[in-house]
Parts: sequence; C-alpha cells; structure tokens
Amino acid sequence: MRPLLALLLLWPLTLHAQTRAVDPDDLQLTVTVLEQADIPYAREMVMIVIRGVYKRHITLEKLEQPDLPGFNWTQLGPDTWREERIRGQKVKVLERRMALYPERAGTLTIGAFTHHLTLTDEGDDWFEHDITSAPVTIEVAPAPALPDGGWWFPARRVQVADNWSNAPDQLTAGEGVLRIVRVEAVGVTPEMVPPMPELTSPSAMIFPHPEKRLIQLSPEGPVTYVFWRWTIRPTNDRSTIVEPIGFSYFDTVSREMREVVISAQRVAYDEAALPPPPPPEDPARLPGWPMVLAALAAFGAGLAWMLKGQRADQSALLRRLPLLDPQVRALRRAARAGDAAATRRAARAILRRDGVATSHLLDGFDRARFGRQTRAVDLRAFATAVLRART
Repeated sequence: MRPLLALLLLWPLTLHAQTRAVDPDDLQLTVTVLEQADIPYAREMVMIVIRGVYKRHITLEKLEQPDLPGFNWTQLGPDTWREERIRGQKVKVLERRMALYPERAGTLTIGAFTHHLTLTDEGDDWFEHDITSAPVTIEVAPAPALPDGGWWFPARRVQVADNWSNAPDQLTAGEGVLRIVRVEAVGVTPEMVPPMPELTSPSAMIFPHPEKRLIQLSPEGPVTYVFWRWTIRPTNDRSTIVEPIGFSYFDTVSREMREVVISAQRVAYDEAALPPPPPPEDPARLPGWPMVLAALAAFGAGLAWMLKGQRADQSALLRRLPLLDPQVRALRRAARAGDAAATRRAARAILRRDGVATSHLLDGFDRARFGRQTRAVDLRAFATAVLRART
C-alpha cells in the first residue's frame, strides 16, 4: 500500500520529467525592474530580478547574461534556488538580483537572458533545452546640472562617521592624531563616491593617507565603504583648528539633493602636559599721586619766584651743570683737539663771563706759548685748571 501511495504523490512531477516534449508553461524566465516609480537618472541604480519557474526536473543549468550595452552592472550575490507552491503544485524557483547603472540618458534595453537547461525524457535520457526572457526597455533621464566641480553622486542612503585615534584636544607635546572619516553609501559602487577631500588648517601639519574603498553586497544593492584618513599635528605649541569638509549627494528615495558637512575640529595639546608659560613682565607704572603733587609744587614755586622778579643766577647754574654750558664744551673740545688758540680764546671768555680773577692762568699760558723760551702747554690740564678756578 505504501509504495502505491508514494507513486501517486510523485506522479505529476514524474510525468513532466519523462516527457521530451516541453510545455512552455513548465519553464518560464522573466526579468523584472524593481522600484521604478520615478524615471531614474543616469548613473542611478536600477535593480532587476531574473526569475525562473520550473515544473520539470532539471539535471544541469547555466544562466547566460546578455552584454547589457549602456549599463554598468553588478550581481548582488549568488543565484538562489528554492521550492515554492503555485496553484497547489511544487515548483523550483531560480532568482538572480542585479544592480544596473545606466551610463547615459535615453531609452535603454535590457537584453534577453538565456537559461541553458538539461532535461530528461521518457527513457531517462538527457537532452538540452533553452529558454529566453523577453527584453525590457527603460527610460533614463539625464543627470541634473551641477556647479563647476560638482560630483554626481546618487545614493539610496549615506552615513558618515568621524573618528579619531585619541582625544584630539588632549595631545601630549609633539604628538599627532589620526583622523578617520568613514563614508557608508548604499546603492553605489566604489568608483561613484566622490574623491577624498583636501583637509586644511591655518596652523597644522596634515599628512593625508591613501584612501580605502570596500564593497559589500546586500539585497538593497551594493554598499560601499570609503575611509579617508589624515594625520594631524599642530605647528605651534598650543592648538589649531582643522577646517570643515563636505560633499553633496542625490537621495534616490526622497528625490532631492542633500549636503553632508563634517564639522571643524580643534586639535590641541593637553594644557596639563605642557610646561608652564613664562610669567608676564611687570607692567610699567606711572608715577603715583605723591610724585605728581611734588612736581606741581616745584613748578608752582618756580613760577612764584619768577613772578617776584627774581631770576636764577645763570652763571651759578652753568657752573653746576657744565654739560649745559656751550663755552665749557668749546674749551674741552679745543683742548682735546690740541688747538692752543681756540683753547685760550674759550678760557678767556669763560673767566670773563664768570668774573674770575685768575689772570695768572692766562699769563702762564702766554709765557709758555709766546715767551723767549717757548714750551709745550698741556692744553687739557690748562682747561681743567680754568674750570676748577670757577668753582
């Protein structure tokens, strides 16, 4: 009884597997474009599913992909096989998911896929049989115009993480810090992500490292991970600021442009680890009120003295301050120069002005210079004697 029951259960599949004539409804291959609510832009991801439904036993198979002119493409993982039940009948289902990227705008055709199958006939012999999908046509819009230097970057989702090897504002003296910006973009391939931006700072040494780009396949499309890295070190003794960086991308879900800005960052040495700064110099101090009052008192006294008609003794003042006396300076200058005539002339003028009765000085000078027996005169000693006679 059990063998008979098993035969009845397997009868539908056994009947298809042993027939050389192939019913078109037993083997179907289709290509479906997913999420086509809006006309895609050039370079925007278009996902397709190649689906085969098979009611017959398949011994061998190979799915042949067309050339896909006008597209870049990537396959999202290996083919999957599973069993499904359609109208109460078990069938084998093949699925292949692919991401296509139109290279240009216009009408583009996704060519026919061919599935090469090996089936069995009534005599359990193998025979070849091919099935082909129908071509699919899609419309592609041109990419929006961007400013000069703009990078067309359509993506389903973008996430950015800004990481540092250690606290950037607590560095030890002379230490650098590694900055790593991680960009995760869904629905794009690595070459679609913008190039690594230039990180700048007014007072820091910045060493960029080669960027890394990785790809991971997912049901949502390819996921690209990009790592931008720089080593940063302040050039001064305290701190610096690294400028913000950013880029834009087109959100293919909300259908709008978005801006990504990675904020500026302060990079500084730890204040506690630095040597103490030198103490500030003592500020200049102006004379206090006592000095000001004393100066005002002296000025007032002098003014009162002048108003009384008394004048200062100019000769006495010049004797106390010989540097201010032009005749004294002339005397010394002539003595240093060895000019005897000028020395005598200046000495005489001083003695006459100050009323000094020291004619013996001039007489001695004249006898030495103009007497019968002339001799050299020490002019500097003579000038000193004249000035000493004034006091």
